[in-house]
Amino acid sequence: MDKLYDATNDRLVFVDEPATKEYWDRHWKTKKFRESVLVGGTDHFVSPITKKFLPPYQSTKLLEGGCGRGNYVYSLARSGYDVYGIDYAKETVRLVNRHFPELKITAGDVRKIPFPDKYFDGYWSLGVIEHFFDGYDQILAEMERVIKPGGYLFLVFPYISPLRRLKIIFNRYLLFQPSQFSSHRFYQFVFNDRLVVQQVAASGFRLRYRRPYDGFKGFKDEVGFLKSFLQRIYDRQNAINRLVGYTMSKLFAPFASHVVLLVFERTN
Repeated sequence: MDKLYDATNDRLVFVDEPATKEYWDRHWKTKKFRESVLVGGTDHFVSPITKKFLPPYQSTKLLEGGCGRGNYVYSLARSGYDVYGIDYAKETVRLVNRHFPELKITAGDVRKIPFPDKYFDGYWSLGVIEHFFDGYDQILAEMERVIKPGGYLFLVFPYISPLRRLKIIFNRYLLFQPSQFSSHRFYQFVFNDRLVVQQVAASGFRLRYRRPYDGFKGFKDEVGFLKSFLQRIYDRQNAINRLVGYTMSKLFAPFASHVVLLVFERTN
């Protein structure tokens, strides 16, 4: 995967296979589809964070926009929320509906959410906004529309960590040249999270919580001479490697995390 620095917008551009609907259907496909959803039962991230801000009542409505296989929808439903999911990967949604008809997951586009205004108390977006080459303005407008005043937006995306910022300073990325770039090669952006905070705040939200995550992946992907060795640890999910990965994620989180979680409250 090529990584380019877009100096005009202070973001990285990752070049690979484009993240189309067909890409995600292939990405989420697995012979153990049911098991891949049930893993949400051991979720130690989405449900615990949600409970910090919203009570787990059946009257508390949540949406995951871009829910993939629905493992976090499954987790939030088990936690007691009235939770919905949408995703535009139709084959993946069809499989979820077949294996888990009780989950409220439908095909849909996060740029045009099929729910009324001010319908949700909370909205989770996990690794979605970065995959749209034209930007996330439409996605943000829909978030603003469907979240109630006093509700919460839980936003996760790849960001320019201190390690990535250091690589930018030392010119370790190729420069992004818009005139020489085709959007057909675009996979995702890596954002300056401060700029994202400013844009979301301008849409009527107040930042309540910030935390970087996945220090192991962020370090592995950005330190080239160690990547092959670290990738083997990352891929082989036995007990020892999981322990090593967990420890490294905690150790490198402040400096090299791959993603950041921002929690916003809707103020009006």
